[in-house]
Order: sequence, then structure tokens, then C-alpha cells
Amino acid sequence: MSEPSAPGVRGAIFGDPRDITPFRNGHVRTSVGGLAEGLSGAIWGILKGKAAGRIDVAGDAPRLKRLAGKTAKSVYDAVFTSTEPDRLITLARTYPGWAGLCYVIAGLLVYKHTGYLRASELLQRGLSIRIDDAASQFSSSYLRRVVTRVEVAERIDVPVLFSEESVYLALSHCFRETGQTAEALDILAGLPPSLPSALARCTAASALERHADVVAWTEGLRNTDDLSAALLLIRAQSLRVLGEREAAQAALVEVLRRKKTSLALRNDALTDRALSMLEVRRRTPNPRPLVSKRVPRGRPEGTELDAVDGIRKDIEVRRMWNKDFGEPGD
Repeated sequence: MSEPSAPGVRGAIFGDPRDITPFRNGHVRTSVGGLAEGLSGAIWGILKGKAAGRIDVAGDAPRLKRLAGKTAKSVYDAVFTSTEPDRLITLARTYPGWAGLCYVIAGLLVYKHTGYLRASELLQRGLSIRIDDAASQFSSSYLRRVVTRVEVAERIDVPVLFSEESVYLALSHCFRETGQTAEALDILAGLPPSLPSALARCTAASALERHADVVAWTEGLRNTDDLSAALLLIRAQSLRVLGEREAAQAALVEVLRRKKTSLALRNDALTDRALSMLEVRRRTPNPRPLVSKRVPRGRPEGTELDAVDGIRKDIEVRRMWNKDFGEPGD
């Protein structure tokens, strides 16, 4: 098990104090929703005359300035008009001062195409190379609208504008997908506090069984949107592992408090709550029911007791279901 990624830091990591952040509204991915989004995105691309597979941009791509140099024009075309990361890799080898930027954008493009191993290699290489002033000016002028849709937790996607967060969150997801969970957690240690980065960090920490860190990092969290609801689910799971069942139930109640919470997350909270309640009942000794001690010939002992327990559990599960999903008056 790896050491804490931020020694000495045990407080909450989800409160972002910035007025303007690179994040856009995250959403819970479902199979039906993903299919609809993919179809609508393809139709929108056709109507806009954009080829599928290009890097995503918020709105229209910025126009290239008339006095832009040859290198800037080549990189601009590779970023906004191409679907192949190899063009950017070739430019990185041709113009060493632009290599870091070209490798990073190539890595984000490969990440969009779900090539996680290659994307992690390109992103790491780009981050290790310092760019010159011309490449830095190009980045601030033309790449501010580039959007990367990053998976920060299971089924949770967040669109992130080109920034430190977009690169490091994408790299962390690549590490998780390739089995490098400790590296996925460590790479996020220097990011500013935010809900997306907290989700990514707690996802990795939970996989590493660092449940005490997850609980400390999410202390005081409230359900204000789907990102916070997803983070509360991770908190509840960690509390349950640590034996803090009442606190875990409180986290699940907070997920269910906000009526506009995603249905998928609400269903997860209801399932976890029901399983937790049944587990508590198994651990709690029940009074022995009054049944006849005579056991019919050929029937094993304990059959009647098991039947009574099964009926009791079935009634309790039906009661919880009707409370949450049943019609009024049931």
C-alpha cells in the first residue's frame, strides 16, 4: 500500500475557492444516455462540418491570426483539423521548443480515443519537456477552448477546459485504467481542491483501501450536485468498511435528500442502504421465535426457524421498497 500522497494533509479536498474554474457540469453516464449523446454528437458534427474524432472545442475553434508564423500554422492545423495524433508527434520532433505542448495535445487526443496506455506515455513525456515562449503564447491564445471529457470516477464524466487539471486528471484516469492505481493517486496531489479532483483521488484511494483518507477528505460534504452525490457514495462505502455504520447511513441519507439527484445515484444509495440494513440485522441477535420443538420425521432441525427468518426479511425488504417506490397508500 502506498504512502499518503500529501503527507500531513488530512482535511477536506472538495471545496474549490476559485471564482472561475476550468470545469463544466459533470454528468452520470448511463448506457442509454451514452448512446444518445454519441448519436447527437455525430449529427452535430455533420451539421457543423466537423470530422468525428477531432479534439473537442467549446464553441467554434479560434481563428488563426494572419501574422502567425509557420510553426504556429502547422500546429494549429494539427490540433484543430486533424484526427491523427501522429501529426502532432511529428511536429514535436521537428520543433523541439514546441515538443512539450505537441506531446500533451497528442496525449489528450489519444485519450479521447480511449488509448489509455499510449495516452499516458504521451502525456508524461509532454509534461517532462519545457516549452519555449512562442509555444506558451500559442497555448494561451488558441487552446483555452479545448475541452477534455475526463472520467473522474466510475460512470462520472466531467468536461474540463485545457488546463493543468485537464492534463493531470486525464493522466490519472489513464493510470487507473492501466492498473497503476498508486500513481493515479499521487499524480493528483498537487491539484487545487475541487469536486472533480476529489472524486478522482477518492476513487483511487478507495481502490487502494485507504478508507481513512477518503473519510477525512470528504468530511462535511453535502449533496449539492451529482458530483458531490457520487463522492458521498464513495464516502459511505469507506465508512461501512471502517465499521462506522451510522455515519455511512447518514451519508446515504444525504445522497437521497436532494430530489434532483441522478436516478442512477439514488438507486445506488437505496441499494447500499438496504444491504447495510440487512447486514446489521444478520449481526444483531434476534429473540428466538416461539415454535414447536417437535421436528417432523425426515425434516432437518432449524427448517422452521429458517422459514420464519426468511419471511421476516422478505417483509422488511418489501416495506423499504414500498416506502421509496410504492404508490401513496401502499
